[in-house]
Amino acid sequence: MKINATSFRKNLYSLLDRIIETGNPIDIERKGKTVRIMLIEPKSKLSNLKKRNIIKGSPDDIISIDWTKEWKEDDNL
Repeated sequence: MKINATSFRKNLYSLLDRIIETGNPIDIERKGKTVRIMLIEPKSKLSNLKKRNIIKGSPDDIISIDWTKEWKEDDNL
């Protein structure tokens, strides 16, 4: 994201919070020069993933599923 110095000054704290939350740097342009503000310790990309409830029901039910009818060793190797 690239903004001018006036916009950065108006939204200083919200922009700093955005950098901290997303890990994405912000480029600020002033007098024809660009300054980049970024985290020193970047966030892991995996930390941005949202937790999702994919399993419908109990996870323990998955353990007891009988796959013997579906598995054919000659076809699946």
